[in-house]
Amino acid sequence: MTMNLGCRYGTHRVLEPQGVLPQPAERINNDFSTLYDNEILIEVQILNIDSASFTQIKTQAEGDPAKIAQIILATVAKRGKQHNPVTGSGGMLTGRVKAIGATLQNCPVKIGDQIATLVSLSLTPLRIDEILAVHLDVDQVEIRGEAILFESGLYTKLPEDMSQKLALAVLDVAGAPAQTAKLVKPGDTVVVIGGGGKSGLLCLHEACKRAGVTGKVIGISHSKAGVGRMKESGLAVITLQGDATDALWVLREIERVTEGKMADLTINNVNIPHTELGSILATKDKGIVYFFSMSTSFTAAALGAEGIGKDVTMLVGNGYTAGHAKIALEILRESPRLREIYERTYA
Repeated sequence: MTMNLGCRYGTHRVLEPQGVLPQPAERINNDFSTLYDNEILIEVQILNIDSASFTQIKTQAEGDPAKIAQIILATVAKRGKQHNPVTGSGGMLTGRVKAIGATLQNCPVKIGDQIATLVSLSLTPLRIDEILAVHLDVDQVEIRGEAILFESGLYTKLPEDMSQKLALAVLDVAGAPAQTAKLVKPGDTVVVIGGGGKSGLLCLHEACKRAGVTGKVIGISHSKAGVGRMKESGLAVITLQGDATDALWVLREIERVTEGKMADLTINNVNIPHTELGSILATKDKGIVYFFSMSTSFTAAALGAEGIGKDVTMLVGNGYTAGHAKIALEILRESPRLREIYERTYA
């Protein structure tokens, strides 16, 4: 049944503390027996837990899928959403539109459409009835359950030319390549930390495309597998393998491959903490550091830059920028090699 209008930003679902938005709230209402006129009800199929959150949960659960499921169930039962209390991050989901509130009847989707949400699980009301499978290698959890999208909530129809799991993996990190497309200029030197990962590979593609033949793109990965994926992509990338938490190693390597000129733009995509100073040191004065990673300590970044006297512009990794879903999905259409890597690794 439907009732009156809720707040377009979802504050009507906040239980504790009152007066805040759903994302910073400790607990939100995930009772969907009533649907507000400006809400969309989704029958959830897959949760794509963000990388920083899933890494933390997997570590806490010692890699046991059953324990991972228990942790997720406990979080959602307590908070009404999948909002990791340790990392503060969430993820996104895919599912089928089950009901549309009365005032949203002219929205771009209809009942039965398969959609992916483009807002964080950390603010999405969610009820899990059953966890069907935990996929350790791709940070995804299959469930039976329901979720709500508020009037302000972003979403996209799932593309028909790729699998749901593949589309979800790409859309989960769509903000990073889209922001890269906006930030990179022809001739730029770009460093992508975590370049062999899910968001990093997409950023490398956009960086190469936008910097052009006069630019230079450098990818850093901690693992041999990540370096292998960067090389397999066929992109014109200088690949480095090493520990991005070792700021002086990052400094030496970027000095070496740029002949001391350093990066115009450094993009941080890693899912571990303590990589802030390496990112800053890789970047020239007046350059830009884009922290897409949810593991970033912005205190460490701000005080670190001050402490080493580095005048750089630091950007918070906003997961949304106009056209981000279209840009991210189009990368897989443009690059058969990247699509093959993603299908094998993340889908």
